[in-house]
Amino acid sequence: MRFAGQNALVTGGAGGVGAVLVAALRAEGARVAVTDRSCGHIEADAHFDGDLTDGAFCDALPGRAATALGGLDILCNNAGVITRGKITDTTDADYALTMAVNVEAPFRLSRAAIPLMAETGGAIVNTSSCWGLRPGPDHPLYVMSKAALASMTQCLGRDHAHQNIRVNAVCPNEVDTPMIRSGFAIRGLDADRAVEELNATVPLGRIAQPQDIVDVILFLASDAARYMCGALVEVNGGKPVI
Repeated sequence: MRFAGQNALVTGGAGGVGAVLVAALRAEGARVAVTDRSCGHIEADAHFDGDLTDGAFCDALPGRAATALGGLDILCNNAGVITRGKITDTTDADYALTMAVNVEAPFRLSRAAIPLMAETGGAIVNTSSCWGLRPGPDHPLYVMSKAALASMTQCLGRDHAHQNIRVNAVCPNEVDTPMIRSGFAIRGLDADRAVEELNATVPLGRIAQPQDIVDVILFLASDAARYMCGALVEVNGGKPVI
């Protein structure tokens, strides 16, 4: 029960990693507020349906979660979108969505959460990506956004360590989620076969399952990571970005 008596807010709680994360936090004693566009079906202690592209929604969310739960100790900026394609194929709408969800929302949520954590300390865990550290091909918007989130993590980790607010990030490579499978479907590929082909590119023999990422998020949020600030933890099965 690493999180007994603690209160957590998880964004993207209805997604592949998010749903597993919410369940894992609650199983270890945390009270959890969850947000997504529609998250009422997720078992949690508070639900906030909303759009992370809405700045006012993001600004208010940590306070609303703290009121519902009785405080805020952990913020997991887990929500994200993947925009694929060369820069010449992307639109202004693609840019706006990617930056709003992957960069602006974590910025706003962190800005609002830090004052709530200032007296007692807390942990913020961002979900960046290996691709934000070493860019892969044909994903310029995704790469840019995850690189920005990684840099923000490092900055906040240093700036707020004196308040015992630890800010770190998990940086996955491919994860077997509905998001990645929908990307294959959009491109006309068989998702199961595409995942099998990806598995063969990973030294450990498979791409990550959501629990593989969640276990690292839980570590970073827990007291076991008490001396980590601004860390970017890669979870990639030994696979480099290629």
